[in-house]
Amino acid sequence: MYGRYGVDQFGNFLFVTYIIMAVLSLFFPFLSFICYGLIIYTLFRMLSKQYYKRRAENDWFLQKTEGIRKFFRRQQNKWKYRKTHKYLKCPHCHQYLRVPKGKGEITVTCPSCHQQFDQRT
Repeated sequence: MYGRYGVDQFGNFLFVTYIIMAVLSLFFPFLSFICYGLIIYTLFRMLSKQYYKRRAENDWFLQKTEGIRKFFRRQQNKWKYRKTHKYLKCPHCHQYLRVPKGKGEITVTCPSCHQQFDQRT
């Protein structure tokens, strides 16, 4: 694999999509052609020596999926810190804020728009 591009986020996405399509092709046989295309393209990307093209494809993928990834990262953090922090949304600019729990009535200042609002934690 020396000199080859290898695996990145887009490659992982293509492979997971291939696995899902392969399972679905058991019930819908016409999907097997799509599965072949996905696995061939995934292997092509992994074995490619054109780093700049594969990196550009990965950057494009990351740019298009930024909103989805940000949503799931926020949900993961909410679950991880659910016992110690509360997540709020600024009523003015809709920025997400994290405040400590158990402090009673506090005045929260948004770091983006500097709007202040009261919140019970």
